[in-house]
Amino acid sequence: MPSAMPMIACKNIFQVLASAVVVLIAAGATANSNFTAATGNTPKFTMHSKPQPMPALVFQDGEGRMIELKNFRGKIVVLNLWATWCAPCRKEMPTLDRLQAQLGGINFEVVALSVDFSGAQVVRNFYRDFGIKHLRLYIDPSSRVLDQVKVLGLPATLLIDRNGRELGRLVGAAEWDSPEMLRLFRGLIGKEPEDRRVDAARSMSAALAD
Repeated sequence: MPSAMPMIACKNIFQVLASAVVVLIAAGATANSNFTAATGNTPKFTMHSKPQPMPALVFQDGEGRMIELKNFRGKIVVLNLWATWCAPCRKEMPTLDRLQAQLGGINFEVVALSVDFSGAQVVRNFYRDFGIKHLRLYIDPSSRVLDQVKVLGLPATLLIDRNGRELGRLVGAAEWDSPEMLRLFRGLIGKEPEDRRVDAARSMSAALAD
């Protein structure tokens, strides 16, 4: 008599498989020369030698309205790609919420973009359960954005300038409201000309790895 097989919803299978892929990719991230691995407790951005153009990203807000990345022009943007089933994402999300609370405004925005397959409600539940109060809900249930920005593992964070160009990226979790990170972002949104701010950010990012 064959043993009974438990019934598992397809979406749960996909989430389990996706989580396993993320873990395997994260474990091998140091082999990818495009990224710099975290060192100690202070991971750093890998800054580009010059700002790179961004694809035209389109996603949804918590009410299902379509949002474009270009809507954030004029701000320094921390674009964090994450999912509720990603353990490192879950750990860092409260620090992103605190970063938005401290610096968010007309000059700076944390855009936490979920790629959860299950839709906005699962993210809304996560925000409630983890006390996320300052981040707006953004979601791309198709996960198309991951292909557009050529990201393989979660979490991944892109640093975007006021003109919508990518300054650098960080793959892996970080403590986003640490003193080092706050200095980095305050330097970028300071009063110096933008080219000098970007150079200062590169210097700070390099120093964080020493």
